[in-house]
Amino acid sequence: MAREPVIATYSIAACDLEAKQWGVAVQSKFLSVGSVVPWAEPEVGAIATQAYANPRYGPNGLALLREGQSAAEVVERLTAADDGRDARQLGVVDGEGRSASWTGPECNEWAGHRNGPCYAAQGNILVSAETVDAIAETFESNAGLPLTQRLLECLAAAQAAGGDRRGQQSASLLVVERDGGYASLSDILVDLRVEDHERPIEELRRIYGLHRRLFEVSPREEWLPLEGELRAEVDERLAKAGHDSLASWAGVENLEERVDGEDAIDPVVLDALRENT
Repeated sequence: MAREPVIATYSIAACDLEAKQWGVAVQSKFLSVGSVVPWAEPEVGAIATQAYANPRYGPNGLALLREGQSAAEVVERLTAADDGRDARQLGVVDGEGRSASWTGPECNEWAGHRNGPCYAAQGNILVSAETVDAIAETFESNAGLPLTQRLLECLAAAQAAGGDRRGQQSASLLVVERDGGYASLSDILVDLRVEDHERPIEELRRIYGLHRRLFEVSPREEWLPLEGELRAEVDERLAKAGHDSLASWAGVENLEERVDGEDAIDPVVLDALRENT
């Protein structure tokens, strides 16, 4: 059979049933791994397809999950219909948190997977099994973290345990939630990629910090009343920046998701305004 480019990688497909979030995190010695491996749909499931990857496992697997098939059934259906299955690797988590993986016998060593409630961890061309063990153990021990942060911790732990035998190059973090994305009009909560970097996981963590700053919102009880000296300071800084309203300035700085009226201010917005004026 004709061989596709090998995606030597480690990944985790996972979900947080309470938060109703599904996602995939992945790192590889492969350019733009996020364009091939991760697939997810809210309340349906998450899929990672790698090794001699079959990208059709993503949309086809989500379609099967949408029909109500379990993670194990989807893995069976996808691999049974694929003559190249012996060189494929696949991880699936369904809408109920059930998980299943496939590591074909022709995947390059070390290759293997671990599964548990709400996660499927897998990798190939790894230094050792410790990489996948670290993913599983980190996911299980960080149940109190939001899914996005939990997945990032899994990648960092996997790299510390040895990671991809060929080295590092790209990484990706995809998390979905119904209406959880931009302006509550998107299901994509986080979709971040590092395409080519010496330390892609560190860079992914940095970019995620920017994402949180721009698109998350501080709890309302932490907002500061815009009155008295603070009101005067904000107005002065806005005028210095050439804006007549907080909303106008925030739109230029991509902080509009953190602005709601002129009576109070998110402390993250205030810090940004002070830094930039």
